Amino acid sequence: MIILVVNTGSSSLKYQLINMDNEAVLAKGLCERIGEDGHMNYKTDAGTVFDKDIALPDHGVAMQLVIDALTDKEYGVIADMSEIGAVGHRIVQGGYIFDKSEIITDEVEAGIEELCTLGPLHNPPALVGIRACKKVLPNTPGVVVFDTTFHRTMPDECKYYAIPWVYAEKYHVQRYGAHGTSHRYVANRVAELMGKDLKDINVITCHLGNGSSITAVKDGKCYDTSMGLTPLEGLVMGTRCGSID
Repeated sequence: MIILVVNTGSSSLKYQLINMDNEAVLAKGLCERIGEDGHMNYKTDAGTVFDKDIALPDHGVAMQLVIDALTDKEYGVIADMSEIGAVGHRIVQGGYIFDKSEIITDEVEAGIEELCTLGPLHNPPALVGIRACKKVLPNTPGVVVFDTTFHRTMPDECKYYAIPWVYAEKYHVQRYGAHGTSHRYVANRVAELMGKDLKDINVITCHLGNGSSITAVKDGKCYDTSMGLTPLEGLVMGTRCGSID
């Protein structure tokens, strides 16, 4: 199966087209400065590359240009959109609603929208990306993967803050964590390299970049993590001060 993976930002759209039979990346790129002047980057496994300024008034136009590039007769890597079996979307905040990946439905979209209060910089553009994909690929199933679901196994003493329960319950104030897809991958990869079952390892996983977090994985599951209700808690990052008294 060939899948399209999309990671939507407030003014960007990253994408990869992957052949899951051999996990080969057929094409990848980035649409950036969406809503401003616009720029598109496109690379294929055959070495075809273009990098150009192009008008990108919104994410819908960007998504259509990605599809046009992937199916172009000269530098495309698939004949038409019917070859795309599914579209995967990374969603930062799954909050208190989602504890696993989901096939996109109207109810799932409504849940992601409800969680915009917890992820105001990330969930709204992700919704734009989902709806843009549905517009240009109306018959292709979509799947959402949440950064927070790996951390849903944290015990209460790690998940909740020492505040009155009424506020935690009413306002959903708790540690949600971040970068869960990365932490899950690293934990699985460590188990593979050690020749052990995931449930038999304890490990500290580190996601280090412009955004960073550290997670304690106990018996293969998230036990605790450094990032909390907001990205300000935890480690020092590119534009975040980290935990401060």
